[in-house]
Amino acid sequence: MTEKMFNVGKIVNTHGIRGEVKVHRISDFDERFEIGETLYLVKDNEHPIQLEIKSHRIHKGFDLISFKGLDNINDVEQYKGSKLKISENQLTDLDEDEYYYHEIIGCDVFTANGDNLGTIKEILSPGANDVWVVKQPQGKDLLIPYIRDVVKEIVVDEKKVVIDPMEGLLD
Repeated sequence: MTEKMFNVGKIVNTHGIRGEVKVHRISDFDERFEIGETLYLVKDNEHPIQLEIKSHRIHKGFDLISFKGLDNINDVEQYKGSKLKISENQLTDLDEDEYYYHEIIGCDVFTANGDNLGTIKEILSPGANDVWVVKQPQGKDLLIPYIRDVVKEIVVDEKKVVIDPMEGLLD
C-alpha cells in the first residue's frame, strides 16, 4: 500500500537557467521548504520522485526552489505543472485549533440555522488570516475569513464547518 501524500505546492514555472523552479505554495509551514528537506515531485499520475531541497528563496511572492542533482533548466523544464508533496509521516503535529488545508478543503459550510452555503474549494492566505473560498450551488463564490467571530465549529470527521456570518458577508 502506498503512503498517503499531501500537497504543499505546485511548480508553476522554471526560473533562470540554473534549475530553480517557481512554486505556488499550498502550505503554512515555512519549514517545508528549508534546505535539506525532502519533497516528492508528482507529475500527472507518475510515480513520485524524491527530491532534496538545495536552495530556497522568496521572490515576488513565490518560493524559488532548487533541488540537489537538478542543476539546470533542462533538468526541471519537464516538471512545470507538477505537484510537490510530503508523505504522511512528514506531517507536523498541530495545536488543537489548527487544521491542515486538506482537512478543510471539501468541507460543507453551514450557518448556525442549518443553511448549507456550499463547499470549501480553496484556501487563500492574503495576510493576517486565511480566507476560505466557498463554492455555492448557485451564484458567485463566498469568501469566508477564518476568524473566531465567524467560524464557530469545525468537524473534520464529518467534513462540516458551521459559521456565524457577520453582516454583509453573504451579500
